[in-house]
Amino acid sequence: MFDIDMGKHLECDGVTRRDFLRVGSLAALGISMPELLRAESVKSKPGKREPACILLWMGGGPSQLDTFDPKPDAPQEIRGSFGTIPTNIKGERISEHLPKLAKQLDKYSILRSVTSPDGTHETATHYLLTGYPFNPAVEMPTYGSVIGREKGFQNGLPPYALMGGLPFGHGHAGYMGSVYNPFNINGDPNDKNFSVQDVTPPNGVDVLRMDRRRLMREALDNWQREKENASSATKSMDEFYARAFDLVTSPVAKKAFNLNDEPDKVRDAYGRTHFGQSCLLARRLVEAGVRCITINYGGWDTHENNFNSLKNSLLPPLDSGYSALLSDLHDRGMLDSTLVVWMGEFGRTPRVNGAAGRDHWPGAISVCMGGGGVKTGQIIGSTNERSEFPKDRPLRVEDVSATIYKAMGINYEKEYMSPQQRPFKINYDGTPISELIG
Repeated sequence: MFDIDMGKHLECDGVTRRDFLRVGSLAALGISMPELLRAESVKSKPGKREPACILLWMGGGPSQLDTFDPKPDAPQEIRGSFGTIPTNIKGERISEHLPKLAKQLDKYSILRSVTSPDGTHETATHYLLTGYPFNPAVEMPTYGSVIGREKGFQNGLPPYALMGGLPFGHGHAGYMGSVYNPFNINGDPNDKNFSVQDVTPPNGVDVLRMDRRRLMREALDNWQREKENASSATKSMDEFYARAFDLVTSPVAKKAFNLNDEPDKVRDAYGRTHFGQSCLLARRLVEAGVRCITINYGGWDTHENNFNSLKNSLLPPLDSGYSALLSDLHDRGMLDSTLVVWMGEFGRTPRVNGAAGRDHWPGAISVCMGGGGVKTGQIIGSTNERSEFPKDRPLRVEDVSATIYKAMGINYEKEYMSPQQRPFKINYDGTPISELIG
């Protein structure tokens, strides 16, 4: 995995291959140089803005009843203590604790009838992040990895970035290999000292010194190349060094990560929280050329104290960050080309338990999609009076997956070959949701 760690200060006192690769934390065990070149060979097209995806992942499993599928007429042990409010789409209501998102429903649609058989965190996370049921024999690639493989690098930036860490160990490239793993961004974007030191030369090594080191390395490599008769592996390594140097010295990368360039008014709109500022950083990364960003916002496993946790800790940052992201993308003319997806690994039990919490419930899952050319302002599907199961228009996880790929302009029926030469379709057997994508 590519990794940016805000707390590390890497040493860079030599000119060895190992030391140079450490600059920017671009070394990763198991990366195939030919694979990296193939990934980089996919070039963006000039002119029209390239499609991008921002996945807002609610790690732990958010309650559908207390967010986007409330049941105000159900008994209190089902509906809970939250009320509902109208949205800006006539006749549609969501949780009272999402007032800003209620005013933005014209910019996204709610899928209320997504259903799954898997209620275990680890395996359900794999299922929702890949569109493939969990199989212990093979790890399937996540959406960001596939998008990165299909769309490639743009403006010298990695195609797939992750904030908040891997959800339950999933969210990486699986059988496709390390080169398609996410560029992992650690640290809190809301911290006043937030910076990405590893995207700039460490320990006072300025660009001029780095350039001299690069020239020295090239001189040594020229000698080695003659000895190795310009093997393909050597050429691949040269390209890998070039990519590392580009990222470390890239003004585009530096600018993208500098949240201090944003006016206070914009930062305040997103919310001065880890999640809110992560959403803002995601918008900046899309602007700079990153193809897919996943934000892992955990804490939704509310077996106890569900309502206080949601009301006081989880929903306010979600409401500010998600709504500001939609409106900001719209105002900048970026929403039509940027798919924004909100989901977690499952929903929660309709009946409130004895600890004032809700337990795992995969039978009814709410998913939101907006931007990226999908049709918005819709409620698609419904659940029964207790939000236990779909009442109409049941949607499978595979259908959600196919819709994401379709919106990104990716042939979801395309096949990849695993290292064991086993063919796998990008999407298992889903069908794009016609109400979202004609």
